[in-house]
Amino acid sequence: MDKKIAVVTGGSSGIGRATAKALSEKGCVVYELSRRDIPLHGVTHLKADVTDEAQVKEAIEAVINQEGRIDILINNAGYGISGAAETTASKDSHAQLELNLYGMDNVTRAVLPYMREQKSGRILCLSSIAGILPIPFQLWYSVSKAAIAAYVLALQNEVRPYGITVCAILPGDIATGFTDARQKDDCADSVYSGRVLRSVKTMEKDEREGMSAEKAGSYIAKLAMKKRTRPLKAIGFSYKAVAVLAKLLPRRLSNYIVGKIYAK
Repeated sequence: MDKKIAVVTGGSSGIGRATAKALSEKGCVVYELSRRDIPLHGVTHLKADVTDEAQVKEAIEAVINQEGRIDILINNAGYGISGAAETTASKDSHAQLELNLYGMDNVTRAVLPYMREQKSGRILCLSSIAGILPIPFQLWYSVSKAAIAAYVLALQNEVRPYGITVCAILPGDIATGFTDARQKDDCADSVYSGRVLRSVKTMEKDEREGMSAEKAGSYIAKLAMKKRTRPLKAIGFSYKAVAVLAKLLPRRLSNYIVGKIYAK
C-alpha cells in the first residue's frame, strides 16, 4: 500500500517512456504496456497492442495478479497522421481513431472495474492542444485528441462516486520520435500538395524545438501523483496561455489564427 502501482501505455518511447521513468523515480511500481520491449530500469514491460482488447485484458490481469491493485493509469499510446481530409483514405482515418481513441478506451475499461472495487484510482489520458485548437492537414489527429478530451470530461462524472479521478493532458510541441513516426501524405498531384508540405514543415520545426520528453514526463508524473486536478491540463506556460486564449477568443478568430499558421 506504500507504493502506488502505475500502468503506462506506449511506454517504450517518447513521453510514455519518460513518464514511466519519472513515476519509477517517485517510488511507484511501474508497468509499461506496449508492443516493443525496450528495457528501462525500474519499469516492467508487458507486451500488448492496445487496439487488441484481449491482449489488453490479459496484460491488466497480469498486473492485478502480481500487485493486487492499479492506482494510476497513463493512457499515452498514440501516433499522428497528416494530409488533406479529401485525400485521406478511410482506412487511415479509421486506424488513427482505432489507436488514439479506441485503444485508450480498451485500456480504461479493463482497469476501471478494479479501481471501482478498490474505491480509488487516477486516470490520465494524453490529448493535445490540437484537441481544442484543431490543426488543418492534421484533421484526424485533431479529431482523435478532441474526442479524448470529451471522453475524459464525461468519464469524470461517471466515476466520481467511486473515488476515481480523470484528467486529459494537453501537450503542445514536444521533441520526441513522434515527429519522425508521423504517417504523412504529401498529397502529391493534388491541389493541396504545397499547402500540406508547408503546414507539416512548420509543425515539425516547432516540434523539434519543443519541450523535452523528459520535462513533459516529469510534469505528467507529478499530476498522476495528485488525488485530483482540473480535468484538462496543458503542459508548459506558453500552452497554458494558448488554452486560456482558446476559451476567451471567439472561435472564428482563434480558428483564423490557426489557419494563418498552418494552412497557408
